[in-house]
Amino acid sequence: MLNISSDERRVLRARAHSLNPVVSISQNGLSESVVKEINASLASHQLIKIRVYNDDRELREQFLATICEQLNAAPIQHIGKLLVLWRPQPDKPATTAKPRPRRPGPRQSKRSFQGSSGG
Repeated sequence: MLNISSDERRVLRARAHSLNPVVSISQNGLSESVVKEINASLASHQLIKIRVYNDDRELREQFLATICEQLNAAPIQHIGKLLVLWRPQPDKPATTAKPRPRRPGPRQSKRSFQGSSGG
């Protein structure tokens, strides 16, 4: 489980405010397929919300702790039936990005300028 400072957690909570849940944990609980989906979502988004369809708060807290331990993520927030998780992406090598080719010559304007009628 990742440990982050309270200031970092506050910033991440603010960023997560406008997010929609990307994964749902239903009556079947925390299955292997749900954990795989959470892992894939964390890999692509870093910061995600998970909706838990269960009324037991202690069980939701247990889900949060289990997910964070298995996926090396940081718990950001547990509010109601929503869990917010964060995991930083590993650094990607810079050699994968290819520079775009330059255009040959200056850009042409699409506007056509006509003489103005003076007055």
